[in-house]
Amino acid sequence: MDSKNDSFKLVAKTFKGLEEVLQNELAQLGATDLNIGNRMVEFTGNKELMYRANFHLRTALRVLKPIAEFKVKNEKELYDSIQTIIWSDYFDLKNTFAVDSVVYSDHFSHSKYVALKVKDAIVDQFREKFQKRPYVDTEDADVNISIHISNDICTVSLDSSGDSLHKRGYRLKTTKAPLNEVLAAGMILLSGWDKQSVLIDPMCGSGTLIIEAAMIANNIPPGIYRKKFGFETWKDFDSDLLEKIYEEDSPEINTKIEIIGSDISEIAIRISKENISNAGLKNKIELNVGPIENYMPPVVQSGVVITNPPYDERIKVSEINNLYKTLGDSFKNKYKGYEVWLLSSNFEAIKHIGLRPTQKITLFNGPLECKFLNYSIYEGSKKSKYN
Repeated sequence: MDSKNDSFKLVAKTFKGLEEVLQNELAQLGATDLNIGNRMVEFTGNKELMYRANFHLRTALRVLKPIAEFKVKNEKELYDSIQTIIWSDYFDLKNTFAVDSVVYSDHFSHSKYVALKVKDAIVDQFREKFQKRPYVDTEDADVNISIHISNDICTVSLDSSGDSLHKRGYRLKTTKAPLNEVLAAGMILLSGWDKQSVLIDPMCGSGTLIIEAAMIANNIPPGIYRKKFGFETWKDFDSDLLEKIYEEDSPEINTKIEIIGSDISEIAIRISKENISNAGLKNKIELNVGPIENYMPPVVQSGVVITNPPYDERIKVSEINNLYKTLGDSFKNKYKGYEVWLLSSNFEAIKHIGLRPTQKITLFNGPLECKFLNYSIYEGSKKSKYN
C-alpha cells in the first residue's frame, strides 16, 4: 500500500450532468491532473486527499482507487489477470470482501458473472497461499472491490468510500420519492446560489434540499455525519490522519441566512423537522405547512427557489398539468426578484408553468432524465410565456 505522501490516480463517481461541478470541488481540494469522463472525474492525489475527498465532496457518489488495469477478452484471461494482483497486500483472511462490476463489452454479457469470476480468482489465490479463504459479505464488507470493463480494458479498483457518499447519515426518515443528497447538493451548486440570499424550497418533502443548502452555507462537510468510510478497514488506514481532518473542520460558520422549506403535507414537514434536528440544523432552517399557492415568500431584492416537484412517475398527481400551472402562477405573482430552479422529468407538464426558462440543464434522477430549469422572475414575467 502507499505511504501518506505518495501520489496515485483516483476516480470520483457522480451523476450524469454533475461532472463539472465535481471537478470544481476537486480543484478546490487541491486535486491535480483532473480529467472529466462519463459520470466521473479522474484526478491525482495522495492518501490525505483521498480521505478529504470522501469527507468533503458534496457531488461524489464514491471515490475509487485503481490498483490494476489489463486487457481481457474472455473469462480465463479475466481470472488469470485478477490472480496477478497480490491480494494479501490489500486485505487478510480475517477481512470480508465484496466485488461490484460494471461491464460495457461485447466479450462479457453479464456483470454478475464477471463479479463471480473475480471473486473466485481472489478466493483461490488465498486458498492456495494460506489453505484458507476470506469470506464475501455483500452487505457490509471490509474491502469493496470495483471492476470496470470497457470493451477489452478491465480496471480493478478499491472503493475507498464503502457505502455510497450520498448516504450522509442525517436522514432518519423520508417521504415518498426522496431526492438523492448528491443530486440535491449538485442542484444547489449549479444554481450559483451565493450563500447569502434567501433560499426557498416550497415543496421540500423530507427536507433534503434545504438541509444540503444549510450545510453548504455553514461550511459543514457532508462526511461529518458518516459513521465510517471504506478506507477505515484498509491495511494502511491512518486513524490520526482522519482524526486531523475531522478536527480541523469542526468549526462552523455562524450564518443568519434565511433557508426556508414549505410543503402541503404535515407528515412531510414533521419528517423534515426530525431530519433537520438530526443534522444539528434546527436553528438554521425555517419550516412552513401549506400549499404553494398560499405561501408568501419574503420580499427581497434577490432570492433563490430550488425545488423538485412531483413528476407523476413515482408520486401520482391526478392533475399534474394543473399542479405545474399553479407553480408557474405562484412564481409569477409572488416571487419577484427570485431565480427559480426546478427539476422535473415531466416535459409535458413543464410547458404548463407558463414561463420561458433562461437555462436548461440535463440531469438524471436515478434512471429518469430530467431538466433542471431556471426561471428569472422579474417585473413583466407575467407576460413571458413558455411555448
